Amino acid sequence: MRLPALVLFATLALGAPQRPNIVLVIGEDMGPDTGAYGCKDAVTPNMDRLAREGALFTRAFTHVGVCAPTRSGMVTGLYPLKYGAQNMRSVVINPPRPFTEKLRAAGYHVMWPGKTDFQGVSEKELADDRKLWVNYSKQPLGQLSPKPKEPFFAYINDTVSHESQVRASDAEHAKNTAALKDSDRRDPAKVELPPFYPDTPAVRREVAHYHELVTAVDYTVGRVLDWLKAHDLEKNTVVILSGDHGRGMPRYKRSPKDTGTRVPLIVRWPGVIPAGSVREDFASWIDFAPTALSLAGVPVPPEYDGHCFLPTAINPPKYVHAFRDYMDESYDRVRSVRDERYRYVRNLAPGVDEAGKNAYQEVGQTMHELRRVQSEGKLNPVQALYFDPNRPKEQLYDTLADPWEVKDIASDPSLAGKLAELRAECDRWIAHCGPVGEMSVEELVKNGIIKPRDPGYEKRAQTGKLDNSKKKKK
Repeated sequence: MRLPALVLFATLALGAPQRPNIVLVIGEDMGPDTGAYGCKDAVTPNMDRLAREGALFTRAFTHVGVCAPTRSGMVTGLYPLKYGAQNMRSVVINPPRPFTEKLRAAGYHVMWPGKTDFQGVSEKELADDRKLWVNYSKQPLGQLSPKPKEPFFAYINDTVSHESQVRASDAEHAKNTAALKDSDRRDPAKVELPPFYPDTPAVRREVAHYHELVTAVDYTVGRVLDWLKAHDLEKNTVVILSGDHGRGMPRYKRSPKDTGTRVPLIVRWPGVIPAGSVREDFASWIDFAPTALSLAGVPVPPEYDGHCFLPTAINPPKYVHAFRDYMDESYDRVRSVRDERYRYVRNLAPGVDEAGKNAYQEVGQTMHELRRVQSEGKLNPVQALYFDPNRPKEQLYDTLADPWEVKDIASDPSLAGKLAELRAECDRWIAHCGPVGEMSVEELVKNGIIKPRDPGYEKRAQTGKLDNSKKKKK
């Protein structure tokens, strides 16, 4: 049951105007790797300031660890499994409409520049303005875009932290991070490595580059905040910062586990959200559409899957859900459920390992190193799990005791009750999403749900290589 009117009444009781502006800032391929989240390698003063002035969500997730299905679900308010958008880079023939159309109909001025990538969801009526309103890290303060009509919804997606830039050449990385000060730079020898990576110079270089790119996104956040202040828009504007999935590196991006689906979520709403607050309830990308509509006083369609989490959640969910299907040409089928502590993973593709064989991912040096060390037989048992084709059908992880999710405890008899609970919830969610979510790609095409997928994927599956090294970012 959705109660947008009650949310608005609660908002008004707290002294906020009825129709706030909404700004959504996304760092692409960016996990919760900020100072406010306790990342020791972070240099993120603007994101940390946002957390001090607003709320930090400790349990924020996406529904899939890759961008296009994530964005499709975010902009429609529906799990992509419901309408056939679950496979990366599919085009749905009759998709749901984007929630921003409802905002525009209610009088909101919608600004959505740059990346969409919605798996076929229509962009025709997406926004009033597609021009860049803050020029990322290149716009000096003082050269401001005009103050928009209010109320407005403004989106910005910074691609500088994307997977393709993590593995970029040193020269390209220098361009991407030209605004950084010397004190913003990371020493590769000192960055923290996850236990599933081999400790090699090439791996350390990419991890260090990733953290510097997050700092570049932080500069963009600073410019957004400066833009709001210069136009005297701070008081009545909700600023939401997030990432579309985990960092753009192996075993993060594309994973249905926390590394691939847990994201930063920081929200500032002066006078409504207490400064420095910490939220431990679940919030996810499937919630962005109902939350934006609720804040705008727009009725939330009953078919939407998420809930409104601002200024507070009336009925916070007990679980969040995730899936993994085709990652471009790399086949897999995983369904996952997480409660506040445990993650349940159901592997439905026998003989497929967690790494998969995605040509776009294989280009990176970290993946090269993983493959090289694997071929030499030098991966330790934790690292070797990534390439194990004999994944059990069910896995269970204690994310508190085992935050990297490398110790499967599904066979622990003391957790049989928890396993049964999450198994049942997974069954319920799959049934809720309906039969389209369990169709093969061939069935989706045959039934007229999606267009035939890129024939280049078949070639990539055979060769393991990209057809063109300059493929656009994704």
